[in-house]
Amino acid sequence: MPSDHLFQTATLIHDPEVDLQSSVLENSLPTATHDTVASVSNGRAIRKPDVKQEHLRVDQLRRTLEQHQGDRHLVVLQDFPDPDALSCAWAYQLIAEQFDIKCDLVYAGTVSHQENIALVKLTGLPVQRWNLQVNRNRDLSTYQGCVFLDNQGTTSQITPLIKQAGLPAVVIVDHHALQNEVEAEFTDIRPSSRATATIFAQYLQLGLLDLNSSISEHTKCATALMHGLRSETNQLMLAQEADFAAAAYLSRFYDAQLLNAVLQSRRSKRVMDVIERALKNRVLHNNFSVSGVGYLRYDDRDAIPQAADFLLTEENVHTAVVYGIVHDEGDAVEVVMGSLRTDKITLDPDEFIKEAFGQDTQGRFFGGGRSQAGGFEIPTGFLAGSNDNPKYASLKWDVYDAQIKQSLAHLVNPEKGEIIWKP
Repeated sequence: MPSDHLFQTATLIHDPEVDLQSSVLENSLPTATHDTVASVSNGRAIRKPDVKQEHLRVDQLRRTLEQHQGDRHLVVLQDFPDPDALSCAWAYQLIAEQFDIKCDLVYAGTVSHQENIALVKLTGLPVQRWNLQVNRNRDLSTYQGCVFLDNQGTTSQITPLIKQAGLPAVVIVDHHALQNEVEAEFTDIRPSSRATATIFAQYLQLGLLDLNSSISEHTKCATALMHGLRSETNQLMLAQEADFAAAAYLSRFYDAQLLNAVLQSRRSKRVMDVIERALKNRVLHNNFSVSGVGYLRYDDRDAIPQAADFLLTEENVHTAVVYGIVHDEGDAVEVVMGSLRTDKITLDPDEFIKEAFGQDTQGRFFGGGRSQAGGFEIPTGFLAGSNDNPKYASLKWDVYDAQIKQSLAHLVNPEKGEIIWKP
């Protein structure tokens, strides 16, 4: 496998507020121009976007794309792409077309949430699943570069194939914390941004692509971006100034009826069954609702966050955690997956999950989060598989169920850290 020096950095841009939020970035990135403080409200500085910095980002991305005219790019999404990732991949494809760059939008996992399925089907979003068992030996020589959007390579099973093939990374755009997995020619990482869709809306507004409401593909892409922005900001309830500005811009082009059709998609019976299990198995302590839902098919993974959303609606519950063992039919993939939802202002999902579940042997946290939401993913390792034996499967679930609850105990009950987890 080639070394990581294949992913060289020519242009690196990061969010002006990153250094204030994460000591990980100290001494590792160049200092960017800080946003101008416009006013102070309730003791909190309100920052006005640095227009020069935004124009600089767009100019540098434009120059990067000009250098790759005529190329073919592999646009890699996380294994379980959400509306933010899907919409941004489409926007990048349309932008790249202006530079005679062809793009294939791919992911290795599954699109399982009913709204995501509806988004792809109703808009005709040009994304394709790469089954790794089929594509593990795929020839990547037809591509001249790869692109990571709404991720930095750590949440995609395709990343090792890219590194093995020596395919250079051209662009990374993301709103999650810096992960140092892949380096690219152009990198725009803004952890203080609520959505990657907000970043791409800025790119469009500053001229990388002139949206035209008379072009169906533009209207559908704008609709997808609006959906991605809304989903990442909890229907704009967590939106910041930049998000509202992006939504205002997209409102000129998106199709409100199409977006409503996506939002009105119905839950499948399997999702409803998982929600029922979460409700039945939940245990309550100190306004926390914790529930293990047992084994789930790989394709039903998105039922876990939906169950957490549902448990959060119960009276006197401020935080819900739902988890299960997710596996595919051949047990080639088996992990403990969980989601956290909270409306408690003082609870930071990112800190909570990282403290509860820690890191792997390489120092990578098993999970993290953002405002009001988080998730974790823990490989079962040596214990994976053999689920065709009901007795063994039940025993394995009991072990993981007990361990997850034990890991949560000292955070749910900080005074003693001991909880008898009974319904």
